[in-house]
Amino acid sequence: MRDRLVLGPILIAALIGALWLDEYLTRVPMPWGERLGQAHFPPGSVQFVVMTLVCVLAARELAAILIANGVVASKRIMTFAALLGLVVSIVVPIGVPGPVAVAAVGSAAVCVLVVAQAFYSRHKSVEGVVAATGGALLSFVYLGLTFGFLLAIRRDHSAWVLLWVLLITKACDIGAYFTGRAIGRHKLIPWLSPGKTWEGLGGGLVLSAVVAWAGSLVLHATTPMRGPGPGWCIVLGVGCALVGQAGDLLESMYKRDAGIKDSGRGLPGFGGILDVIDSPVLVAPLAYWMLHALVRVGALSDGVAGGA
Repeated sequence: MRDRLVLGPILIAALIGALWLDEYLTRVPMPWGERLGQAHFPPGSVQFVVMTLVCVLAARELAAILIANGVVASKRIMTFAALLGLVVSIVVPIGVPGPVAVAAVGSAAVCVLVVAQAFYSRHKSVEGVVAATGGALLSFVYLGLTFGFLLAIRRDHSAWVLLWVLLITKACDIGAYFTGRAIGRHKLIPWLSPGKTWEGLGGGLVLSAVVAWAGSLVLHATTPMRGPGPGWCIVLGVGCALVGQAGDLLESMYKRDAGIKDSGRGLPGFGGILDVIDSPVLVAPLAYWMLHALVRVGALSDGVAGGA
């Protein structure tokens, strides 16, 4: 617990610093920008660098989980698959027709499939090829494409809207932890995550809704953003909280299947990278579409071209 209290604020400060720098660079002239048709650094430049590093570390942890479960997974292939998923979400332009975008993502998935099968059968043996190839596709979707949705949120909105979404998501973890410790009695899914309770889930949902509303008020007061009202904030907070907890349980399923407690040991008090990002990666697609819907109904505007 002490490690969490020390490292947690450091991680939050690092996140805020990275997002501030990302927001700042959108106003800084980019070298050779005129030749590239981009006067300033595009939104998400810093975020992409950070997420690439996180994606590499998370893919290696996911490979270790599969290896612990008896799957002959390669950390190189898992990393390749995750990064390809992340990159394809960037290189597909915003204005590209829907069918072309779908074809681009589908082609990348086929590329992962072919490369993985070729790599795992290179020793003229088919043992474990199906499971290992499935692991590569898991890395492509679970890490690469979901991270792409975080980049899409940043592309369409300010960095502070992305921070708002991440805080809403992690608020559920905090609320669930402390509420569960205080009054938790009824187990949520004892065979999968014995420590989680229904009372804790309720506390997490409430805190996420409160953070959603409070965050909307703060952003409205300190930025050009016009945020949603209390009702929409509750919908956003509860939605992100529920899916975030599903992401937590999904990672617990992977770890329990492999017989391990944490995905890694790089973050004292938290475990590994996957133990920290398990909620946000699953929330990212939902948050993207919910923010898109709020913009469409006129409940959200943050002054960014894509989100105005």
